[in-house]
Amino acid sequence: MAPPLLLLLLVPLVAATAPCAHPAHPSQPASCAAEPVLAPERREAHGGGRILDITHYYREDMPSWESGAGVGQFLWLPASMRNGSLANNSEMRMPTHTGTHIDAPGHVFQHYFDAGFDVDTLDLDVLNGPALLVDVPRDENITAKTMESLHIPKGVQRVLFRTLNTDRNLMWKKEFDTSYVGFMKDGAQWLVDNTDIKLVGELFVRCSFR
Repeated sequence: MAPPLLLLLLVPLVAATAPCAHPAHPSQPASCAAEPVLAPERREAHGGGRILDITHYYREDMPSWESGAGVGQFLWLPASMRNGSLANNSEMRMPTHTGTHIDAPGHVFQHYFDAGFDVDTLDLDVLNGPALLVDVPRDENITAKTMESLHIPKGVQRVLFRTLNTDRNLMWKKEFDTSYVGFMKDGAQWLVDNTDIKLVGELFVRCSFR
């Protein structure tokens, strides 16, 4: 008989201990003489630099697909400890095609959508691992000619493309900009026919999977 499956709920112990018992940051003194100032550390490098977080944090003025008004409010706090609730419980609502994300197969293929090919059907081995960062010529979309000129070595499975979109700071503009650089059909076909790439992404905006 298989052992029972144990589900553990991990709750931060900071609130359950004295403020000085576990400083929020190594630079803070472990003294009870003064109330420590709680300040969350926002990091892009984790695990001694082995993991680099290149995702964008969500903002109300982040561009949203085909919208001139940005994402707008996406986070609410319907249950608040300040108002007597036992815990702070947030609600989030936004389009799935927002900020740093990956497109499921069902995003652009109706038969995949109907069959239930959502993001949880993707291979995590493909989504995780080393990636090659490639600079794309700034004056063009990613065509077959562009792909050929990049000379991406055989065996490379994950590529992040840095394009003019980064230079133009499109992710920091509230209004959605339809002039963004992207893959052209012939460029995508060249990639499929001539490389071992399984994951392509744009350094600052979106990823796709094949």
